[in-house]
Amino acid sequence: MTRRTGRRPGNPDTRESILDAARAAFAERGFDAASIRAIAATAGVDPALVHHYFGSKDQLFIAAMNAPVDPGEMLPKVLTGDRDGVGERLVRAFLAIWDSPAGGAAQALLRSAVSNEWTARLLREFVTTQVLRRVLEHLEVDPAQLPLRGSLVATQMIGLAMVRHVVRLEPVASADPETLVAAIGPTVQRYLTGPLPTDAAT
Repeated sequence: MTRRTGRRPGNPDTRESILDAARAAFAERGFDAASIRAIAATAGVDPALVHHYFGSKDQLFIAAMNAPVDPGEMLPKVLTGDRDGVGERLVRAFLAIWDSPAGGAAQALLRSAVSNEWTARLLREFVTTQVLRRVLEHLEVDPAQLPLRGSLVATQMIGLAMVRHVVRLEPVASADPETLVAAIGPTVQRYLTGPLPTDAAT
């Protein structure tokens, strides 16, 4: 992701003040309820300055999370192609990020989320609003099923990250990515578009 580097005259800590206010707002109120205006007020700046530094609310959230990748840049590659291949492409993209040097920030965030509820809230919001919701809406899934399908996909993706990069359980920890794509992709696809249990479908 390309971040804006220009800075208006003023307090050199302005950018960090905005990020601190954003992290608190996203953790306490969630991505949807947090507003640029409220974040700016907490940071003691004009909302226009938030837009100057970060652009959109999505970009501010990504900066606040120190995300290793911008989902807006990654997801088009996942969503382009056969609908039945989204699961495999999502797992492949996920592994490419986490297995790369840039994945270190994601690994640190995951470790922190295990023991820190504040960080866990931020991670939940990021996974839900920036990744899974976009994928499911693109697939035109029944809106009533979005929360369940999204959380089921998260069990696979976050579980994979934990086993491969935190617990380092073999042979998953050192497995070839395509082996994992072939094994996990179909399960993710089923959670995305397959039938749900009758009592959980709505």
